Amino acid sequence: MRNGYRVVDVDSHVTPSMEVLNKFAGTEIKSRWDEFSPYFRTMNSPLGRGHPESPWTTIKINPIPYDRIAGQPEVAEKVKKAGGSGPLEGRVQNIAKDLPTTGTQHENSEGRISDMDVEGVDVNVLIPGTWASASSSLDSSLTTGLYGAYHNYMKEFCGNHPKRLKGLMLAACGDVDWTVNELKSRGEEEWMSCVWPILPEGLPVDDPSLEPIWEVMNDLKLPLIYHSFFYEPPYFPGYRDIWGNAAIARCAAHPWGAQRIVSYVICGGILDRYPNLKICCCESGHGWLPYWLFRLDSQVEYVKGAVPKLKCLPSDYARQGRVLCNIEASEGEMMTKAVMDLLGENCLVYGSDFPHPECDWPKSVDNVLGWKSISETAMKKLLGDNADTYLR
Repeated sequence: MRNGYRVVDVDSHVTPSMEVLNKFAGTEIKSRWDEFSPYFRTMNSPLGRGHPESPWTTIKINPIPYDRIAGQPEVAEKVKKAGGSGPLEGRVQNIAKDLPTTGTQHENSEGRISDMDVEGVDVNVLIPGTWASASSSLDSSLTTGLYGAYHNYMKEFCGNHPKRLKGLMLAACGDVDWTVNELKSRGEEEWMSCVWPILPEGLPVDDPSLEPIWEVMNDLKLPLIYHSFFYEPPYFPGYRDIWGNAAIARCAAHPWGAQRIVSYVICGGILDRYPNLKICCCESGHGWLPYWLFRLDSQVEYVKGAVPKLKCLPSDYARQGRVLCNIEASEGEMMTKAVMDLLGENCLVYGSDFPHPECDWPKSVDNVLGWKSISETAMKKLLGDNADTYLR
């Protein structure tokens, strides 16, 4: 609690190393662990981001460098090297002056609880790093083996504090049978609060082949969550023509990726067919939500026959609290108030990006509580109630 408000952070992160995931891997995938080695990258991370003090290994799957400086001549595109550095490595600085506890993105769940207590956060929803979506480009048996190890890891990481640490299931949409079986066998486990559908490049979220996944999620009352990344597979829509700049690529990738998936979840009729499903977009901004949905309202009417008849206007799903975004502090009080004025108070949830460099820990919650134009009722929904309604 913070100043009497329950706080649920829907955008917080873990990035377990490959050493950690190996501990939780099944026998079959562990015997094939060397197949990940072309993508291994040894990290020596700055303190204050929840990583270990000693070097650790992650996987980087053909990252795009995006290393053109704006205003400078175009450079030849570099080879997307397996195990290469991403475009943000060594280029972003911590906003926070105080440093979160070491290891909270890996195995130090007790340290994470301590950091949450300092800030007054009741619940962290834990989202993995870029390796999770990038793994969709691997052989499907490697992808599902890695996802299974992550789910085992999540069960243990959240195990001592299952009411406060909540994980998500990684849905391997390239292997529907595996995903359905994983949902049926693990869907009632207490750590699981939502499902991230990881879509291989070229597979739309509204493809009919994915219906068995939505059906089981609907039965389990597990919502969809989406988190955008931009420089590894499946990359982001438009990544080929961004003119090579990392800042502009990141600015474009996060909202457009969210806009696309929200559009097809709505227009593909998924929310109509499965009344228990909701979707929340994380780290994608929130100011775009009314603009995009109002534009979608008009286009589904204007372009006759492109979208099946929906039960309501696209913007109404946000008013109902079935399409949500987590706020980004950088978009500020006025933008947040405007979204609420246009779409109501049910479509936004709190998210801090903890413990990534953008997070102003331990001031993130207090910064939002300083937004005096947000009413007490709206603040209560924003900080906790909407997330409690959204999550399983």
